[in-house]
Amino acid sequence: MDEFRGCNLDYFPENILIDVLSYLNVRELIRAGRVCKKWKRLVKDQRLWRNVDLTSWKGVSSRILWLLVRQYLGCGLRCLRLRGLLLSARGGTFLSESWLKSLSAKCPRLRKLYLLHADLRSLPSFQVLPPTLVVLELCGCELPRDFFNKTPTSHAEASSSDGAQRQRTKRKRKGAGNPLGIAIERLVLNNVPSFTDQHLQSLTSWDSLRGLVLRDTFRVTANGLRSCAAKDGIVGMEGLSMLKYLEIGITGRQGYQLQMASLGLGAGWLGLEELSLGGKEVGPGLLCSSRLKDLKSLCLWSCTLSEMQIVRSCRMLRGLRTLKFLDVIFQIRQDPPVVEGEGGDREERDNEEAIRNNTDDDNKILDMNDPIPSLRRSLAVHLPSCTLIFSNCSVQINAD
Repeated sequence: MDEFRGCNLDYFPENILIDVLSYLNVRELIRAGRVCKKWKRLVKDQRLWRNVDLTSWKGVSSRILWLLVRQYLGCGLRCLRLRGLLLSARGGTFLSESWLKSLSAKCPRLRKLYLLHADLRSLPSFQVLPPTLVVLELCGCELPRDFFNKTPTSHAEASSSDGAQRQRTKRKRKGAGNPLGIAIERLVLNNVPSFTDQHLQSLTSWDSLRGLVLRDTFRVTANGLRSCAAKDGIVGMEGLSMLKYLEIGITGRQGYQLQMASLGLGAGWLGLEELSLGGKEVGPGLLCSSRLKDLKSLCLWSCTLSEMQIVRSCRMLRGLRTLKFLDVIFQIRQDPPVVEGEGGDREERDNEEAIRNNTDDDNKILDMNDPIPSLRRSLAVHLPSCTLIFSNCSVQINAD
């Protein structure tokens, strides 16, 4: 016991100390680096700066960002989460073009960037972002009008636009990299009111884009989504031809005039394998889902559905392999009351109810999380190869 009483932090190996420091947030790490020279050296270890989350630090300013880039962030950074000053009374410029260039130079392995309440209207375009990004998430941000456009071309380049289009189509078929120097494969837009059909049309030049999430993007219309759908054109595939995953959902702003953008899926979308519909976009999206011939996975979330509505919409999706329900309320019609004097009909109904109860008991043994066994039986007839997944669902019984 005496030898342990004389031990201090220098007794532990540096790997153990780094594991202990990994439980501190960014603000606490910076303070810990002021204790002594050894701690300052340990705090700058890049294993502590792989996933940096600054969204909970409300006092972050451009001066602090420059401090982080110059002294702490480096080749170990993989994921960066930032919170802007869009909703702050201080205001001011948060992200600058020069800081983003320094971030690109100091952090060549940055793969994911998450921006919360950031005002990006001071940036010329998306090309100032680190070219190594694979995932870009924007939540509650403000975008300029031409943010996703490529660099303006000269008159000579514009005259050869047809040839460039043919070359881009060939690169898509061969799986070449993005000619714009951006490698983003997944773009998430959550509650970005300034995102319009023009921004969506600009994404057609992103050859690496595989997944697109549109949540509460109220200015995206059905015509805008229809014009960007992957389809056969004159010079080959047009639109978002490389897109495999698409999510559309409207859950906020009660009473807002909705555009029902998911109606644009009615034009068909070649190559789209995964679709996620949420909120008020579920109804119109299900009406057009039968046009998606390549669809393999469908997810429905935060909505109210009836069994008949699901069966009618999904029975034509013969290639569907997975059907997910997340936070869904299933509406079930209650059987009418029995009228006295209808003995024969009552006996027949009792027999049907007994058969249904026995079948339900068998289904409960197979899957205790199945809220509607009859739905699984109906879809098993039309989609025998489809797997149903229920998560946090409930049942609502409606009386006739």
